[in-house]
Parts: sequence; structure tokens; C-alpha cells
Amino acid sequence: MADSTTTQRRRTFRKFSYRGVDLEQLLDVSSEQFMEMVSCRARRKFKRGLKRKPMGLIKKLRIAKQTAPEGEKPDVVKTHLRNMIIVPEMIGSIVGVYNGKTFNQVEIKPEMIGHYLGEFSLTYKPVRHGRPGMGATNSSRFIPLK
Repeated sequence: MADSTTTQRRRTFRKFSYRGVDLEQLLDVSSEQFMEMVSCRARRKFKRGLKRKPMGLIKKLRIAKQTAPEGEKPDVVKTHLRNMIIVPEMIGSIVGVYNGKTFNQVEIKPEMIGHYLGEFSLTYKPVRHGRPGMGATNSSRFIPLK
């Protein structure tokens, strides 16, 4: 029994890579090189230039990361910019994405690169089929305890 615990293998985690580029290299890549890696829709958006609001969000995320104590998560930065494309610089930040009613906290992970912020903050409550609701009749609304 003791032999089996000592011979246990350590879990190896898969290294993240975006389109064949490792995460460490991805953080050092220039914006032009990153632009060539993303999809054509994102490439078009970057080619037309980042406007004032997306640049302001990136600056706020930088400041939140710098002011955070070592080993702790940075403060939440709230935004309405659901159409902002996630870039490698944003990894590790926490963004409050507005869904029309509340700000949903989204922690940016490496797998999210190239996606929009709005994809991670649903604007609707998913339908739960098979449960009685507002339109249910009196007889169908009754659910016995057991």
C-alpha cells in the first residue's frame, strides 16, 4: 500500500499555445504580429484601429494589475465594451462585463484570447424546460412534495 503512494506520477498539465505560439512568447508579440494570428473579423477590427474607449479599458486593466499585491487577483474593472476582443495583455485581469442589467465578473484566461468579452456574459437567462412558470394553469402548478 505504501509503495503505490510513493510511485504515483505527478500530474502534467498541457502547456497553452494560441495558434502554435506559447503563452510566454504570445505576451512578447507585437500588436501587428498578433493581428496576423487572429481571425479575419478581429484582424479587420485591429486594422481599423483601436478607438479611445478600448484603449482606456486596456490602460485601466494595466493599472489594476500593477496596483494589485503580489500573488493576489487585481481589482475588478467594469465595462460596457462587450465587443472588445481579448488580447494577451489582458490575461489574469478581472473584468466586470455589463449584460444589460448587472456586471458579470469575468476572469480572463489564456483560452479566451481572440474572443469577445460579451461571449462570457450572457444577456439572457437560459430557458429551463419542463418546469411550471407564470403561464401554468392551477392544476399543473401544483407539485407534490413526495
